[in-house]
Amino acid sequence: MTRLGRFLSQRLPGSDTRRLVLITGARQTGKTTLAQTVYPSLRYLNLDEIEVRHSLRELPTRAWATAVGPAILDEAQKEPQLFEKIKFAYDANGINFSVLLGSSQILMQKNVRETLAGRVFVYELWPLTLAESAAGGATPRPPLFDQLLTADGDIDQIFSDLPSVLLGDEAHQQTTAYQHALAWGAMPGLASLKDIERRDWLRSYTNTYVERDLSDLARLDDLEPFRRFTRLAALRSGSLLSYADLARDADISPGTARNYLNYLSLSYQTFTLSPFFQSQTKSLVKAPKLYWLDVGLWRQQTGFWGEGTGALLETFVVGEAHKWIKTMARPAELNFYRTHGGLEVDLIVSTSAGIWGIEIKTARKLTTSDTTPLRRLAETFKAQWRGGLVVYQGQTLEKIANQLWAVPVARLFG
Repeated sequence: MTRLGRFLSQRLPGSDTRRLVLITGARQTGKTTLAQTVYPSLRYLNLDEIEVRHSLRELPTRAWATAVGPAILDEAQKEPQLFEKIKFAYDANGINFSVLLGSSQILMQKNVRETLAGRVFVYELWPLTLAESAAGGATPRPPLFDQLLTADGDIDQIFSDLPSVLLGDEAHQQTTAYQHALAWGAMPGLASLKDIERRDWLRSYTNTYVERDLSDLARLDDLEPFRRFTRLAALRSGSLLSYADLARDADISPGTARNYLNYLSLSYQTFTLSPFFQSQTKSLVKAPKLYWLDVGLWRQQTGFWGEGTGALLETFVVGEAHKWIKTMARPAELNFYRTHGGLEVDLIVSTSAGIWGIEIKTARKLTTSDTTPLRRLAETFKAQWRGGLVVYQGQTLEKIANQLWAVPVARLFG
């Protein structure tokens, strides 16, 4: 298999099971390649083809099982009325398995909820994780971040036996993959291109997204306000979300700003991170933070092609954590922590075993002050606290203090 979806493929059911499978995600993340690789025996139908859509639309419901049978239906959102026919064939035991592919969460809206509820299993394919990129042609291993979600014990127990520095091919592959991801993002199509071609690819992707995905989600007479809003939203990646401020700067109404951001979220361009809140900590801020999912597309929208900034690195780290939890369906929740009194921690990872705190620093060397927010957070959570990580751009994995570790970005996710 290619690098595409190598972790997600571990979760996909076999075609010999009785199940309807929905694989969704942003355009160009490799949904078609993944489905055809995992299910080579299934018929493939692309609903982007008008003739295919017309033929399936005219096909009698009772003929679906014999005329189509178990199949991969690509761009299924183009003809959502077909879901009723699939449901009929499935309920009548005419088919036991089929795969639906689509490039926006619109597939998970009304049609799937009402038509295929209780029958369809939903999987999301995200841009490449750093662990997939770093593995090259080898079988990828779960990143160190996964141990925070699955291992028992606190951070000292998990990290103490690990080498402080990686050497040789493993170090080179991690570093190379990380540098590429921070410079260009994680869209699979960029890997084989030259740098000058990568900018063209990202530019074309952005234009295609507006023309195709947006047309599935909304009917906009004038695309320029949406394009302007998108650029302004990208500039706020990693910042507290204010619809009023975004609307004012984009010269649109707050209601329109909410709709536009919903379109970006449904098409896998952005996501929001909610603040951590417990009833006993009334002083926490309530506004969410906005993040761009892929740093390459973020660079294209903002026009920033320079060295990594705090906003860029935070967008990358939070995005990697988000992708991994969603890909592997880990029972963990991501939040940020900020009080009106000034205490702020970039990322809180909550699991059934307790809470991790993560600070993100662009520095290659750390100072004592870099750990202050995590120390204060440890005092707040007490028995729930499992440990704190200062994720930075250095090369050494090392213990800073009790339950506090410095962890290279590439090491945590690669």
